[in-house]
Parts: sequence; C-alpha cells; structure tokens
Amino acid sequence: MKAAVLDSPLSIGIKEVPIPEPRPDEALIQVHCIGICGSDVHYYEHGRIGRYEVKQPIILGHELAGTVVKIGNEVTRVAVGDRVAVEPGVTCGRCEYCKSGRYNLCPDVVFMATPPHHGAWAQYVAVRCDFLFKLPESLSFEEGALLEPLSVGIHAIRRAQVKPSDRVLVTGLGPIGLLAMEAAKLFGVTEIYGSDIVGRRRELALEMGAAGVLDPSAGSVKERLDESTEGEGVDVLIETSGSGRAISDSVGLVKRGGRIVLVGLPASDSIPLDIPALIDAELDLYGVFRYAQTYPLAIQALSRRQHHVQKVITHRFSLNEIKEAVETARTQKESSIKIMIYPGEEL
Repeated sequence: MKAAVLDSPLSIGIKEVPIPEPRPDEALIQVHCIGICGSDVHYYEHGRIGRYEVKQPIILGHELAGTVVKIGNEVTRVAVGDRVAVEPGVTCGRCEYCKSGRYNLCPDVVFMATPPHHGAWAQYVAVRCDFLFKLPESLSFEEGALLEPLSVGIHAIRRAQVKPSDRVLVTGLGPIGLLAMEAAKLFGVTEIYGSDIVGRRRELALEMGAAGVLDPSAGSVKERLDESTEGEGVDVLIETSGSGRAISDSVGLVKRGGRIVLVGLPASDSIPLDIPALIDAELDLYGVFRYAQTYPLAIQALSRRQHHVQKVITHRFSLNEIKEAVETARTQKESSIKIMIYPGEEL
C-alpha cells in the first residue's frame, strides 16, 4: 500500500509499505479520509514534541474514518463493509485509569502517530476492534474523521461541567477551538464567544454560530467581553491556543466562581498565573489530556442535530499530495483550518 512516511524534519514522501495484517482482535480499515493535526505538523517541522522524538521513519496521522475490509477471528463488534470512525488511542484496559473510565490517562496507551507508533496517513490501518465506532448513514466519512478533534472539545466541556445556561468563551479559534464551540452547542449552550488574532478564524466562528468574537491584539478582551455580556461575564473559559498570555489572562476573564479549562499546550513550561485572584474568586482550573468515552456521544449528537463541524475543513488533498498538504498546514495558518487527506483517490 501507499503511505506517507516522515524520514526526518521537513522530509516526507510516499512509499510502498506492507498492508498490515489484523490480529485476532483487530480489523483492517481502508482509510477514506484523515485529517492533519497540529501535532502532525509539529513532528513534521521539528521532529519531536516534548519527550516524544521521531528517531526512525514514521507514518503520521490519527484523525480518520474508513471502511472495514477484513477482520480478525475474534472480532464481533464490526463486520466487513461497516463504515467506521477510529479512536486512535488504544489503551491497556487493565490499569486503574482504564478501570475507572479515565483511560485517556493510561500509562501504556498506544496512540497513533506518537513515536515510535505509526499513524494512518496510509491506504490501510489495523485497529483493535473496541476502538472502532460504526457511522450511521446520516454521517459522512469527513464527519467521522472530525470526531477525534471534536472529542477534545467534548472532553473539555465535560471537565468544566458546562450547563446550557452557561456563557462560554473559547480562546484560540483553530480546529480545536472551533470544534470546542460546536461541542458547547451540543451540550445546549447558546451564548458562546470566541477570541483569536486571525480575522478569518473569527469570521468562521461567527458563521458557526458564535454570539460574538474578539481580537485580543486590538485592546482589552475583558472590557469588550463585559460590553457583550452587559457586565455579567462568562462562566467558563476554554483555552485552546496555548498562548502564554492567553493562559495568564484567563484568570481575569471569568466571573467569580467560574471555570477555566486549559487545552492548548504552551511553548514554555512556566506560565505566570495570578494565584491570589484565582483563590479570591474561587475559580476551578482544569487540565485536558485528549479525551475518554466521547465517540458514542458525539456520533449520537451529530446524527440527530444540525451542526457546522464540516465548516472547519478548508483544504482537501490526495495522499500523493502529502508534502503540499503539510506545507499548507505549516505555512498558511491564516487561511487553513482543517486539512483533509484522501488516501484512496486523486482529487
């Protein structure tokens, strides 16, 4: 089969590699479409993220949907011909985190495209069957692939125990931020604000139903947020940009008793926070690491409600165009949001 293989930073190309043979509890998936994530771009550009380093050629990509074409002899969850979304983090199922339902914290997780494990920028991938989720006919393969980044938003909303009556501010309107907005809407929230320095992203947030958008480079976000909410402020802030300033400012942007959810990873390990203000306002501060138990909820919600998740897809490329696709994601951040790759066809 064809696969996009990263040999070293900025060096990626299509190679012929063996089609994986599914184990007894796995299914072989023909990949219909797969997104480019910010982590893929980071590995492509820098060869590492934190302690995870690309030391040997690797296939990237972990946001995918496709069709089951072969199953192992122990598989009963799916059948050949099923359209499925893939949850890319296969956990051990035995540790205390897995048994308590917080399997995203499993220390032995095998996560696609996290060195040394291969991802799915390829025509086929083998996946353990309990991490495959059937797609109803009402959902497209593209929507199935977007379940992965949408799941981050759903997990953030759950962590903050968001209620329909809450006002929500999302800082950073890239794919995760925009889909966090969609997640909030799925939970019944009707008043959602967005903040980003890129004009096109603010425009897209409005197209997707934001009550208002703010440019943090154009003056006080706090003052304009107070104007928009008539001084009442927001209950929940979901920070997805990873900007050190946005993280520091978050304490002053939620109302007393509010909740802050940190999703985006900052470049620096040390970010200043106004701890006395956090304590005085009795704020709740949450971290988010991937997601857990989100796919069934997301599939059910998207199949029953109107939504705008596909609006985040701005570019489409075939697998043969992988170099152009990743370079577009790396260099055209103002115009590209979610780039989708199609391994089985020329576009």
